[in-house]
Parts: sequence; C-alpha cells; structure tokens
Amino acid sequence: MNPIEQLIRGFQDLVAQVPDLVAPFIVMLAGAVPFIEGEVAAMIGVVGGINPIVAGLAAAVGNFVCVLFVVLLTSRARTAVVNRRRAALVAANASASRYSGASGTADSVSALDATTSEKPESKGRAKFKRWLVRFGVPGASILGPLALPTQFTSAILVAGGTPRGWVLLWQAVAITIWTTVGTVSIWAALTFLVGV
Repeated sequence: MNPIEQLIRGFQDLVAQVPDLVAPFIVMLAGAVPFIEGEVAAMIGVVGGINPIVAGLAAAVGNFVCVLFVVLLTSRARTAVVNRRRAALVAANASASRYSGASGTADSVSALDATTSEKPESKGRAKFKRWLVRFGVPGASILGPLALPTQFTSAILVAGGTPRGWVLLWQAVAITIWTTVGTVSIWAALTFLVGV
C-alpha cells in the first residue's frame, strides 16, 4: 500500500467514527466556508468515504445557503447605503439651493463622492471585475470561483446593483458546475488512480 493510499484509508477510518447521518452535515458546514466552498468540501467528503452524490449535494447546499445569507445581507446593506446617500444628497441640495440658488447641485454631488474613500483593489477583485465587464453576470458567476470565493463574488455583484434573484440564480449554476467538477474528478482519481 503506497503512502497516499495509507493516508486516505486513515482519513476514511477517522470519518467512519462519525455517525452516517452527521457526516453530510459536516460536509455541508465545510461547503459554507469561503475558499473551501462546495468543490473542496465535496472532495473532502468523497475522500472520507461518503457517497459522492451525497457529498456533492451536501457541499453544494452548504455553499448555496451561505451565499444566500451573504446576498440577503449585502442587499440590505446596499439599500441602506443608497437611501442614506439619497437623503444626504437631498439635504445637500436643499441647503445649497437655500443659500446659493439651485446652482449648488453639482458641487454637493462632487462633495458627497469625495467623502467616500476607496481601498486599493486586490488582484482577484480586479480579475473578477474584468470578467464581469467582458462576460456579464452569468460568465462572472461561473468564472468567479477561479479568482474569488462565491460568497465574495455574490457580495460584489449585489453591492454593484445586480438584482438578488439574478445573482442567486447564476451563483447556484456556478456552485452546481464547480461542485460537480470537483466531486467527479476526485471520485475518478480515487477510483482509477489510487484504487480506493
């Protein structure tokens, strides 16, 4: 028995100590973690000896539930920020028109924009934004996991103004595709290469 096979057998023995009904929930929790997500969580489940279909479904559900919470939270935060900016702009316009006529509108808009500070953009975020411009929401959602976790890409999309339903639809498609690819590839590697 080679060292990789020994490592896998040891991991499977460890997972075998967990009750059969609890193991998919552990995979589901792993799928909710950014950078692990559905594809890696499914791989961990399959390596642990869980049925590949069960591991893939549990990992995808865990990942999607986390994305759902992120989308709902980001949507509420975006709504609050937009409403606050509108209120500040209206107040600035009202005070500008009261003191200098209606000509202060452009100055108040530029003053409001100047108050928001920008952090330098990471490489992953820059790559994701390029994909978003080039391929739209569907392409950016499907290619996004190559640069950033799905939780981050969904937050970026919703914060940018993309409708929640559209983001959730395409994130579900992306999670399904990448989890299936991860599950099938690790199953094939274990079956045909390692022989476990």
